Amino acid sequence: MPWFVKIEQGKVDKSVFDQYVPAHKAYVQELIAKGHKAKTGYWAKRGGGMLLFEATSMDEAQAIVACDPLIINNCVDYQLYEWRIVTE
Repeated sequence: MPWFVKIEQGKVDKSVFDQYVPAHKAYVQELIAKGHKAKTGYWAKRGGGMLLFEATSMDEAQAIVACDPLIINNCVDYQLYEWRIVTE
């Protein structure tokens, strides 16, 4: 299955963002349970992060990202890419 990466940049105050972190973590756990091998994290320098996951297509990846609580609640701007692994 192809890998996808959502690169995100925060656009709300941390106090607002932090309200949705527990829901985001639960969302990522659900992706893992469904076999998408999701990983999420943030940059050491505050203000953004990324979500890495497997999906069958860009359409499925876009549908997955649309369900992220950080997107639903307008906490981040993002770009979505298919990531082509060169070596493993």
